[in-house]
Amino acid sequence: MAALSAWFWNERFWLPHNVTWADLADPAPGVEYPKAGHLLSALPLALGIFAVRIVFERYVAGPCASALQIQAEVGRRAQPSAVLEKVFTSITKCPDARQLDGLSKQLDWEVRKVQRWFRHRRNQDKPSTRTKFCESMWRFTFYLCVFTYGLAFLWQSPWMWDTRQCWYNYPYQVLSPGLYCYYVTELAFYWSLMFSQFIDIKRKDFLIMFIHHLATIGLISFSYVNNMVRVGSLVLCVHDASDFLLEAAKLANYAKYQRLCDFLFVVFGMIFFTTRLIIYPYWVLNTTLFESWEIIGPYPSWWLFNILLLVLQLLHIIWSYLIARIAFKALIRGKVSKDDRSDVESSSEDESDTSRDHSWTANQSQVPLQKGENGTNGHFNANTKAWAQNYNS
Repeated sequence: MAALSAWFWNERFWLPHNVTWADLADPAPGVEYPKAGHLLSALPLALGIFAVRIVFERYVAGPCASALQIQAEVGRRAQPSAVLEKVFTSITKCPDARQLDGLSKQLDWEVRKVQRWFRHRRNQDKPSTRTKFCESMWRFTFYLCVFTYGLAFLWQSPWMWDTRQCWYNYPYQVLSPGLYCYYVTELAFYWSLMFSQFIDIKRKDFLIMFIHHLATIGLISFSYVNNMVRVGSLVLCVHDASDFLLEAAKLANYAKYQRLCDFLFVVFGMIFFTTRLIIYPYWVLNTTLFESWEIIGPYPSWWLFNILLLVLQLLHIIWSYLIARIAFKALIRGKVSKDDRSDVESSSEDESDTSRDHSWTANQSQVPLQKGENGTNGHFNANTKAWAQNYNS
C-alpha cells in the first residue's frame, strides 16, 4: 500500500517542477492550501443534502404540486400473470409480433389483450408527473442557490475579471473559506446525485449518467487536489448558469404552463449556447491552455486536466447540436424527433385500451406535436419532454 500510495501521489505528476508536497504541507499560520483529506467532508455533506432533499420534496415541492393541481396518477394495474411477468422482466424491449402471437396462443388470449397487459404493466413502473415535478423542483432550487452563491463569490474574486490570476504564484494560492464551501458543496451534491440515482426515476441511460456523475466527481476532486480551484470555480459557474433554467422549463411543462415552458426553454437554449460554446472556450480554455502555459508551464497533471476540459468542450458541441436540431424541427416542421439517446422519462399517461394501433412496438421516430391548452403549438413543450428531461449538467 505504501508503494501504491507513493506511485499515485507522485510529485512529478501532480505538481509543477521544483514543487513538492512538503512545500504545501506546512503553510504559514492562518493560511490553508487544498488537501486531499478535505474531500472526505463531502461524503457526510452529501448524506445531509440527500436528507434535505427528502424533506424538501415532501414539505415544499409536494404542497406546490398540490397547489398547481398536479396529482399522482393512479394507473390501472396489470392482471397477475406469471408467464407474462417472466417475459416482461427478461426482455429489454417490448415483444415483437412473433412473440405476441406465441404468448396469445400459450395463454389463449387475444393479441390485443396481451398488448394491453404489457401496456398496463409498463405503466405501473412509470413515475407520476407529481414525482417528476418534485424531483425537478429540488434540482431547480439547488442549482439556483448554488449558482447564485457561486456568482456572488466570484464577482468579488480577482480571477473572474483577470483569469491570469488563476496562475500567479501557483500552487501557493490560499484556499479561502468561501471557495472551500463552494467546491465541497458542489462535490457533495454530485455525490448525492449518484446515491439517489438508485431510487430516483429509472432511466434507460442509468449507466451513462452513473459514469457522468463519477467523471464529474473525479474532475472536481482532481482540480481540488492540485489546487486548480480558482479555474475550477469558473468551470462550475459556467455549467451552473443554464441548469436551473432547464429545470424551470420542466416544472412549467409538468404544470402545463405552455407559454412559460416555451419561454424558459428559449432562454435556456440561449444561455446554454452562450456559456458552453462562447464563454467556456474563450474564457476558461483560453486560460487553462495558453495563459497557464505562459505563467507556470506544462507538467503531467496539467496535460490531463486540459485533456479532460477539451473532452468536456466536445460534449458541449454534441449537446448543442442535439438541442439545435430538435428546436429547428420544432419551429420549422411543427414536430420533433425522438431523442436518440434514451427514453429516460416516459409519460405516465396510460394509453387507451381501445386503441388499435401498435404504437408501443412501432418506430416512434417522429411524434406530432399536440396543440397546447392555451392555444399555442407545443413546440418547445415537446422539446422539453424529449430532450430537457434527459439532460444533466
